[in-house]
Amino acid sequence: MTRSPSVPLPVSGFSPGANSNASDSGAADLEQTIITLGNVMIAILIAFITVMAARNIPGVLEIILLQRLPLDRSTRYAITTVARYLLVIVGVSLTFGAIGIGWSRIQWLVAALTFGLAFGLQEIFANFISGLIILAERPIRIGDTVTIGDINGTVSRIRMRATTITDWNLKELVVPNKEFITGQLINWSLSDPTIRLIVPVGVAYGSDVEKVRRTLLRVADADVNILDVPEPRVIFMGFGASSLDFELRVFLPSIEYFVACRDTLNTAIDREFRKAKVEIPFPQRDLHVRSWTPELMVKHPPSDTPSD
Repeated sequence: MTRSPSVPLPVSGFSPGANSNASDSGAADLEQTIITLGNVMIAILIAFITVMAARNIPGVLEIILLQRLPLDRSTRYAITTVARYLLVIVGVSLTFGAIGIGWSRIQWLVAALTFGLAFGLQEIFANFISGLIILAERPIRIGDTVTIGDINGTVSRIRMRATTITDWNLKELVVPNKEFITGQLINWSLSDPTIRLIVPVGVAYGSDVEKVRRTLLRVADADVNILDVPEPRVIFMGFGASSLDFELRVFLPSIEYFVACRDTLNTAIDREFRKAKVEIPFPQRDLHVRSWTPELMVKHPPSDTPSD
């Protein structure tokens, strides 16, 4: 049987080439990634490996590499922290890639989230950025003694959002990282942990100034926690309302000695002044009566003892 040749019928606005292009475009637009059970299992495995690696990477780096390098504890902590977050970022990317979600598919979502962070969660976002700045510039380190606002203590942990400070009562205070960047920060041990202690001392008028000076220097020389360089000094500050005012100025190795050394110095000064007969005066106050009311006069009752 002979078939007649087929002739395409012309249709207004339609052509086979256009139909093909439209089909290809539609197929591209409607293209979907088929996720199999194997893809899901691989993604779960990658996520599990990422979590375990992020937990153990600080110890592994410390044992294999960082202990062999001349780095202090704070530097090693910064390196392990950055390595952990980089590992998490890589692991998350591989996990999404295993189920067919590449960067081209989520870039707009990331852009939208970034926009939302910039406005809706700007405080949290600012703390994360401040955490990166702290790890990069290192204005504080693990073990540093700092003062931030009304908080005094030792830096015990630095994380991306907040830093933990252990105060003198051994309480852990969580401070947002933004406070360290935008607020007033005092780091007592950043470059030089040496700190000066000033002990004010007042003695009675008429005391031998040179004897007071020698006694205070002897007390400072006897304390083993006081540095020889810079050497202790005694300054005669002036004439107070009820005392001759002196200052004993000494230097300590670090702020950890501050409270204990002040206690021992005050105790030793009191003891040595007693031995040297140097008087520490009480504050003197003068009472001036500017008006006198006769009704307020105290009348003494008559005495029962007959007068001679």
